[in-house]
Amino acid sequence: MGIEVIQGDITVVAADAIVNAANETLLGGSGVDGAIHRASGPGLLAECRKLPEIEPGVRCRTGDARITSAHRMLARFVIHTVGPVWQGGESGEAELLAQCYRSCLELAEHHKINSIAFPALSCGAYGYPAEQAARIAVAEVHAWKDAHSRPTRVIFCCPDRAMAELYRAELEGGAGSPRFVADPAPGIRRSL
Repeated sequence: MGIEVIQGDITVVAADAIVNAANETLLGGSGVDGAIHRASGPGLLAECRKLPEIEPGVRCRTGDARITSAHRMLARFVIHTVGPVWQGGESGEAELLAQCYRSCLELAEHHKINSIAFPALSCGAYGYPAEQAARIAVAEVHAWKDAHSRPTRVIFCCPDRAMAELYRAELEGGAGSPRFVADPAPGIRRSL
């Protein structure tokens, strides 16, 4: 399994699936969630509205994931996951964040998805400390690749250089030193 770090806009990443840092409604929000809904067009919202509610207003619980088509984006699928809101680290946030990655990877394997791009889950409005989040993300992907054949390519798509450097540092600590190279998409750089 190849693991990359890129810096830029997840909505233009050429992957089979991109992961949405969603809220429990799956009906759009701010940050990555809003960007994905805007880029995909109204079809994504319509499809999300058709997903069954677990309880009133909740289509996906924290740590779980749901899959839809990507509509107008380059990707074929959007995998929506709800990350934990940071509450100081004593409320099970680490396990919930790890479960987000496992849930997304399980869906990717089930749907025969070869490449998947993750944003920095829970690091925006949900306030998860970026260094801890990067450590969990990389650890979960490494654990998954040791036991599964799909996806064959995982991309961590970071909003800025500082976040990308955190993910690169985690990868260097566990899997060698990725190279930082230009990506074909405008404004995006990646590590290989």
